[in-house]
Formats: sequence, C-alpha cells, structure tokens
Amino acid sequence: MNQSHDRIEIDEHFRSAVGALDPAATAPARVPVDELLALFDAQAGSRHLDFAARSLGRRGLGYYSIGSSGHESNAAVAAALRPTDPALLHYRSGAFYLRRAGQVPHQDPLRDVLLGVVASAEEPISAGRHKVFGHGELGIIPQTSTIASHLPRAMGLAFSLGRAERLGIEHEWPADPVVVTSFGDASANHSTALGAINAAGHCAHRGIPMPLLMVCEDNGIGISVRTPPDWISTAHAHHPAIGYAAVDGDDPVRCLELAAELAEWVRSRQRPALLHLRTVRLMGHAGSDVESGYRSRSEILADHGRDPLLATATALVRGGALSPGEVLDRYESARAEVGRIAEEVLERPKLADRAAVMASLARSDPDAVRERAARVPAGRSRHFGSEPPESEGPLTLAESINRALADALATDPGTLVFGEDVAGKGGVYGVTRGLRRAFGGLRVFDTLLDEQSVLGTALGAGLAGMVPIPEVQYLAYVHNAADQLRGEAATLSFFSNGRYRNPMVLRIAGYGYQKGFGGHFHNDNSVAALRDIPGVVVASPSRPDDAAAMLRTCVAAARVDGRVCVFLEPIALYHERDLHEPGDNAWTAPYPAPGNGHVPIGRARSYGAGEDLTLVTFGNGLPRCLRVARLLEAEGAAVRVLDLRWLNPLPVEDLLGAARASGRVLVADETRRSGGVSESVVTALVDGGFTGSISRVTSADSFIPLGGAASHVLLGESAIAEAARRALRGDRGAG
Repeated sequence: MNQSHDRIEIDEHFRSAVGALDPAATAPARVPVDELLALFDAQAGSRHLDFAARSLGRRGLGYYSIGSSGHESNAAVAAALRPTDPALLHYRSGAFYLRRAGQVPHQDPLRDVLLGVVASAEEPISAGRHKVFGHGELGIIPQTSTIASHLPRAMGLAFSLGRAERLGIEHEWPADPVVVTSFGDASANHSTALGAINAAGHCAHRGIPMPLLMVCEDNGIGISVRTPPDWISTAHAHHPAIGYAAVDGDDPVRCLELAAELAEWVRSRQRPALLHLRTVRLMGHAGSDVESGYRSRSEILADHGRDPLLATATALVRGGALSPGEVLDRYESARAEVGRIAEEVLERPKLADRAAVMASLARSDPDAVRERAARVPAGRSRHFGSEPPESEGPLTLAESINRALADALATDPGTLVFGEDVAGKGGVYGVTRGLRRAFGGLRVFDTLLDEQSVLGTALGAGLAGMVPIPEVQYLAYVHNAADQLRGEAATLSFFSNGRYRNPMVLRIAGYGYQKGFGGHFHNDNSVAALRDIPGVVVASPSRPDDAAAMLRTCVAAARVDGRVCVFLEPIALYHERDLHEPGDNAWTAPYPAPGNGHVPIGRARSYGAGEDLTLVTFGNGLPRCLRVARLLEAEGAAVRVLDLRWLNPLPVEDLLGAARASGRVLVADETRRSGGVSESVVTALVDGGFTGSISRVTSADSFIPLGGAASHVLLGESAIAEAARRALRGDRGAG
C-alpha cells in the first residue's frame, strides 16, 4: 500500500464507522461535553493536517510528513495542563499543539502548522527552518529530537524552576509549573531518555523538587522495529521515585481523567511521573515509509479499530452530544478549513537567502558584552573582603579561574556552578575550591555522574533565566554527551528564530601533557566535535590572566547574547608557575580586576614583533612556542608567537595580520594532524589571500598512552623547533 492509499483507507474507515454508530445507544458522559468536543476538534484538525502534509508532499510543495495520526490522544494531556506549563514535545504532537492553542485567545494553529510544512518564513517559531511544534505564546519550546535527546533539557528545566524561584531569579514561566515532555516507545530505550528519567528519579529520591510529567506515547514500533508489548510498563511501572500510570489512547474519557489526575499529582507533590499512553501509528512512520513492507495487512487494519479520533467520535455519539451526522459534519468542516489554509500558505514567503537562514543562529552584541564583562560586582566585597584577588599577587591558571568564577557568582545571582565533584571537593584539580562555602549549595552543587544530565541541567537552567557554568571533568567525557551541545544547545535559538536561547559556559578540563595519566579518558586532545557546531564559542586560554578575562567574556556573552560557550582549560597548565627556568614564576600573572579584564571573542594575543617567522599556537602550545621562540632568537631568528585563544570563531583578522608581518607561518598544533585545529588555521590563511609560506607541526593521529610513551605522539618542543628551522630555511613539509 502506498501512503495515498493508506490515507484514503483510514479516512473512509473513520467515516463509515461513525456512520454506523447507533445514536440511540447513549450513556451519560463522565466528563463535560465541552471538553470532549474540544478534544475531538483538536484531534480532527491534527488528522487533516497529516492528510494535507502528505498531499503537499506528493505535489513537491511540502517538506515534512512525520504525522500525528494515531497519537491524537495526546490532546488530553494538553487539556490537563495549564497553557503556561512548559512543554517539550515529541514530533507526533499535532493534537496536543491544537488543543493547547485552543486554551489561548487569538491563535491560528492550523495555519501555524501548515506554514511549517511548506517551510514558510512566516511560521511563528522556526520561521520555516524546520517543521517543529513550538510557540512562545503557548509555552511550547521547539524540539527537533528524534531520539528523546530533549528529555535531559526537560528534566533540567523542571529541576531549575524551583531553584530559580528560591534564588529570586526572573524568568518567563509562572509559579507552580509542571514541565511536560513526550517521547516514543522506541526512543525510551535511548541513553538520553534513560539518563533523564534516572536523573529525575534521583532528584525525587533526594527530596529535590522535580515537577516533570513524562509522556511515553507507545505505538509499539520504532520505524520498523517492534517494541515488546509489555516493555514500557515492565521498565517503568515500578520505579520507586517516579509515579506511573497507563491508559489506552482509544479511551478518550479515561485519557482526560487520568491525565488530569497525574498532572495534579506532579504539581502538588513536586515529583516526576510517567504517563504511559498506549497509542497506534496510522499511515506509517512518515510519508516516505511503506509500512506494508514490514507489517501485515491484518495488523495494519487492526489498528484502524483503535483510532483515537474514532474513539472520541464514538464517545460523543454515545454520550448524546452529537449525532453521527453532526460528527461527520464537524470532521468535514475541519477538512475544508485545513484544505483552504493549505492552499493559502503556499503563497507565503520563504527564507530568502543565507543571511536570513543564519540570522537566528547566534545573536552577537560585542558592545553590550564588553559593558557587561566590565561590570564590578556589587557583592564583591562580601565575598573577597578587603583583599580582592587582584591584590593577591601572581596567580596560577587554576587560581585565576577560581577567582573569576567567584567574580561571576558575585556579579550575577543567577549564575550557577555545578558538575561532578565541583562542590564539596572543589573539583578534581581544586579549581572550584571554596565556592560552595562562599555562595551556598543552591548555586554551587554536585551532580550525578552522567554528562548528559549535567548538560541537560544546564539547558534547563538557561530556560529558567539563569547562567549555568557546568563542568565536565575531562575532554573525553564530553563526547558522552556531545549531542546535548550539537543537537540541543546549538539548535534552540536557530529553530526558535531567536525566541529561546541557551546561555551556558561549559568548562572542560582537557588536552594532553598531563603527567601520570594515560589513555584517552584523562589525556585527550580531540576538539573536532566541538569546533564544527554552528554558533558555539570555543575558548582556549593558556595564561592565568587571559583565562580570567576570557571566562568573564564568556559569562557576559551567555547572559547578554544567550551564547553557548565551551571553555577549554589545559589541565597540564593548571598549577604551572615557571616558563623558562625553575623558579622564574613566569607562568603566573596578576588577576585582572573587573573593568580591566575583557578579551573580545575572536581576538588573538601576540608575543614579540619578529619578522622572520610567526608561530601560531594555542593551549599547551603557547608556553612551548614561547620557549622555542627564545631558542631561535638566540640563533639569530626574529620570531613572533600568536596565541589564537579562541578556536571558534578563529581570530582570522589577527591571524592574517601576524602572518603578513613575517611572511612565514608555522602552526604548532597540539591536537591531531587529521581533524585538528591546524587544518582550519591553514585554510583561513589560504582563504584570506595569504601568499607566504605555510607549514604545520602537530601531534600524531593517535590516542595518548601512559607514561613516557606519550611523548612519542604528543607535539614536543624539539619538534616545534626543528619545524621552525625548516620553515626559516624555506623547506616545505615542516610537520
């Protein structure tokens, strides 16, 4: 069967089944008639939106046909909640969207959805960038997840709203909210879903408020892979800290009753619950899916009998609210209205050019960021007393970051610092030591050991009006949760046309050269997965004074522009004091006081004015290149060193200026030769029209082993020096 035949068959089955209903077989309804009518209208509208999306797709005019047919019982969940309750929804949530829109005046949800189907720039949440269920006036935060990767954010929002209230932080959500999130039975097996459910239960077990309603819409199949009929209930019905209830989607009255009961249970008890909503999937996974290739005809037809729209129509007739003919009139009226709007939206404008597409990717106001970064905290003296950190004398990298975090916490009461071991212990390397004692456990706290939940907490905290500064202990660990950055944090502003943002400064201890550790877990030099995420800022400080100033900039950019910033801290430099000789203290620096310490995003730092060779580097490469520069100067070469400081966006203007000043560039890159930072640096030079000599020297394409063997694969000073000498001689292939 093709999708057109499926649509016609489902449509005809509904109409014939309604027509065969006996209007004399009435029974009193347990819910108000108005509620059933509103439920039916939302479900019928959603069904005809699915039909229209498939029709537009066949004409080459529509671009998204994952539909909600068979899942329309989720409209009962919308009816049970307030229209101000934050909603992060599954992609089969058309009926939920329409029912919620019916709770808010002056909405046109049929048009909203169809504008998304045809990718119109007038679509109210994403401006046509994707067909998502989202709307600022409806409290629906747009999600594009197909694997429940939005659940950690939903958990984080439920966690953060109560914390924001206790801290007095302003945000857009009203008091006493329930956060609702929905997902499919196949996605329930994904680590993101399991991690979020575990984190929600973990909080509830500890008595931490977690008003989270999770709705598993179980249609028994993920594309073509079947879910065992009892799997969701077996896995979730008996969780000791999470409420559970199940209902069949073809029982509209019970859906309305149970959804209302569970929503009130979550709201009153501030505990998480899972609603197991047993549904069917009609018309296959999507418009391109030929369901008959993996399901028997009898199985497909059996699902027609469990159609939630038919069940609501039956309840209306048997409750005496409508006759079969009146139900069909209402159904056909929805068809006509959707059809009319579908033709109208075809004429609406699309995103016009590259600039329009990228306009919502990441807002940038450098002047406002500079002003914010220069702000002197009003509560600074309460924390530091009469001895602010700029009076302490030279600090190490770790000490400087610690003081900058304290300044951030003192500046903005909505700033949070959290992660594994950051509170009581003060971090693995002591970087956050003393912060919990100074600012309290509401603002500095330990998390469970799950990077997806750490980042999900940050994603939710940002939506709750705060600036989260989460920590991931090691660079390798962030790969466990990379999609929380790539698929969630980076996309929210893009797919909400800037309506929602993800302010965040993710601190990561990283890079190689850490003595006494081996394996890629604790010594990892791969940053490729971070650098190609659109809109994400990647900072890489080396010096203590730069680290404090750059962290201040990132926190300001998060607050002002809603930017997602990744702050890479070189572990091997945390406690270093010396640069050239033991005891020289040349790798310590005075702390830059607020008002004096601001490094604009995308600006490099230059050392020396040599005109023979420019060494371009970052991170651990900076002290190594400075030592190599001193060595080469003793040999008669005039060398300058450029510390990139920002890996995304690259400081292209400063890079080209330093390159042209010498005519020769050697990129000393501690990351790997393939996929490392040097590739983009070289490309930026070429794209910028630099015609001088370019060479690079890098670490090997290898994981980092234990002990002295690490020196065989990590970039060393001798390799930098030899490559520099070849570059000065004009030899090619320095790396």
